[in-house]
Amino acid sequence: TITNSRIERKMKKVVIVSARVHPGESNASWLVHGLMGFLLSSTAEAQVLRDNFVWICVPMLNPDGVICGNYRCGLCGTDLNRQWRQPNQVLHSSVHKLKKLVARSKAKLCMYLDLHGHSRKCGIFAYACGQFAED
Repeated sequence: TITNSRIERKMKKVVIVSARVHPGESNASWLVHGLMGFLLSSTAEAQVLRDNFVWICVPMLNPDGVICGNYRCGLCGTDLNRQWRQPNQVLHSSVHKLKKLVARSKAKLCMYLDLHGHSRKCGIFAYACGQFAED
């Protein structure tokens, strides 16, 4: 969590950033690494972001899959990104915990960034949901 602790949290919105749900997408971890470095810097822009937001960063959502050398799956052999709707607390614990964190933060959550890499697309691109699902 990155924020200015001298300013009350109740005055701030929350931003959650997660990356590397797919182990082979190391560039997503590097994006979060760079974002965290910037947010912790002494620049005026970073100070404004710390003053106004609580930043919750998860740079590697699937560390077990990374350690095992998997490209898309976790230890249980499933793509954790496809388990978001109903994650199993034991088999998909990182997704389960992140989903609970998002739910707890919902009243103050202004943005959730789920960073990925792509094997064929070059540069930076974005996909966005049209509407929030009820769950």
